[in-house]
Parts: sequence; C-alpha cells; structure tokens
Amino acid sequence: MRDREELPYHIINFNFETVQVTWNASEDLGTNLTFRYRFRGKDCGPCPNYILRHGRTVGCVFKAEGDEVMDFSILKGTHRLFFDSVWISDYLKPNAPRDLHFHWHEESVTVTCADLPYRSLQYEVQHKSIYDNEWQSQEEETCNVTIAALDADRCYCFRARVKALESSYGFDTHPSDWSQVAHWQKGELRDSCEEKSPFPKLSLIYGLVTFLILLLIPLSLWKLQRVKKVLVPSVPDPKFTFPGLFEAHHGNFQEWIKDTQNVAVLNKAEDKEQELVLEATLEVQMPLAKAEAPVVTVMGPSCPPTEEEEAAGDPGPRAGPPPPGEERVSLRGFTFVVGDNAYVTL
Repeated sequence: MRDREELPYHIINFNFETVQVTWNASEDLGTNLTFRYRFRGKDCGPCPNYILRHGRTVGCVFKAEGDEVMDFSILKGTHRLFFDSVWISDYLKPNAPRDLHFHWHEESVTVTCADLPYRSLQYEVQHKSIYDNEWQSQEEETCNVTIAALDADRCYCFRARVKALESSYGFDTHPSDWSQVAHWQKGELRDSCEEKSPFPKLSLIYGLVTFLILLLIPLSLWKLQRVKKVLVPSVPDPKFTFPGLFEAHHGNFQEWIKDTQNVAVLNKAEDKEQELVLEATLEVQMPLAKAEAPVVTVMGPSCPPTEEEEAAGDPGPRAGPPPPGEERVSLRGFTFVVGDNAYVTL
C-alpha cells in the first residue's frame, strides 16, 4: 500500500447527498485505475460513475449514505495502490441558499431563507452598491441576517452562501457556491444596478453648445480683424499706389510724374508767349468791364508828372484805395482796379 503523498486525492461531500473523489493521474501508469468504496456496515462495491480526462480515469462520483465513515481504495488492475478511511463530514460542501427573501425597513434589510437540515453552519450575506469597491459581509448561524446602515435611495446587490464551522467539521470543508445575485433599490427588485446613461436631451444640449463655440471662434477672429482694420488702418504700399515708381525710376518721384502724367517744363519763350496772350485778353475784356463796372482806374508807371502837365492843370488820376467791392490788378507796370463783374483770363 502506498502513502497518500504518492497518490494525492481530493474529496468533496456535496451536502451529504453525493461524494466525489478525484486523484492525480498525471503519471503514466500504463492503464486506467479503478476505485472501490464502502460505508461502514455496507459491502465494498465498485465506482458507479467514473470521471474521465483524456481517456483516463481521474475520479469517481457516488451516492452518500449520511454522515458515515467511508473506506475506499484505488487499484491498478488487481494491485491496490492506495487505501484510506475518512469521515465524509470532514469534506462537507453545503448547498447554496435558495429562495432568499428580503424584508426592507427604513435603513436596513433582513435576508431570510430555509435552514439546511444539519447544524453547525454559518450563513453569510454580502452586499455592495455601485459606489463600493468590495463586498461587505454579515454572518449569522441561521439564515436570518439583518444588514443595517443602508441608503434607501441607492441600488444594492446581494448574494449569500453557507459555510461549515471549522470547530465542528475541521479544516477540509468547502463553502457553498454563491446564490444568484439580487438587485434591490427602495424596497423594489431591479434587473441590475448599472448606472443609467445621461439623459439624451442633456447630451444634445452639450453637443449644441460645443457646436456654437466652434462656430463663434472663427466668427470672433474675423470680427477682430475688422476692428483692427478700423482702429489701426494699414498703410498702403506705394508700390501698388504708384506702379512703376520703384521698378522703373527707383523711387524718383519727379521722373516718374514726368513719365506717367506727360508734364512738360515750359521754357522762357513759351512764358513770353503766354504773357502776350494775357495782355491781348485783358485789352479785349477791359471795355466790357468798363460797361459793367463804371469805376476802373488805370495807372501808369509810378513816376512824377512833367511841367507841362502841371501847367495845364489837367487833373490826372490819382492813386488811392479802390472802392469797396473792387480789387487792384498789376500787370507789366500797370495797375488795374477791377470790380466784381470784371474778370481776367490768364
């Protein structure tokens, strides 16, 4: 007979209803192993249901006979490799709680269920809200667990399980599976406690605000450019205002104006001709001016009168201030007093 360490095994007693025994068959033994068992006072029998893995037997499942001592052996053919006797209660795994009932108070809830038909058990109820990172536990020796200090407006998740007390069953027991998670809020059962998505209208408002901001940014920049042009007008570039000034004349404005405006410089002969034309025009216009304006005084060059003129006693015109509304015009040594109705063509 081999020791346990040479062929490890694992036993689970499912609520005193069925027993599962598994062993490590990783070592190639060349053939399938067989399992035989019996409860005290019963005959030894073969395994009714083998557990297979890759075509090899790795365990056996059979019906329990209450809290009894079980003898079992593992064989290779007719050679017994392992034998042991155990209390199946040492490997108890209770069933998960069923039909949980929630009794709500103002800030607490009481969870109840049907107790299992054997003692020395511990019932654990856990709860968690969407704001909690970990489950919080509350334990009682009966399936009547009260959880206090709850917020009635929050949604909570609840689950429960059963554990065998180590003081009565030892250290090889297994806790039950967790019950199905229940979601409760304000005393009402919910499908889930997931946080709802934001209201669609609120999302629409946020989208419109974002769109308006994106639209106002370029509009503000364009408006700023217009204000800048009004407050700080730009200086025009002379290259565009005076084409050819810098390209052809290198900034010489006199040469550029002569070239572009056809301005010719008058010589002295042309000045003389213009003076003669002016004199002729004045001679023609003066009779008309006399008819319209009776007072027109013509004075010759400013020189003293001769003796004949003084002896004759003919009073000549004297220079004096022009009458109101008339002006003096001097031309080539002659001074004319011209009224408002006379004009001079230059």
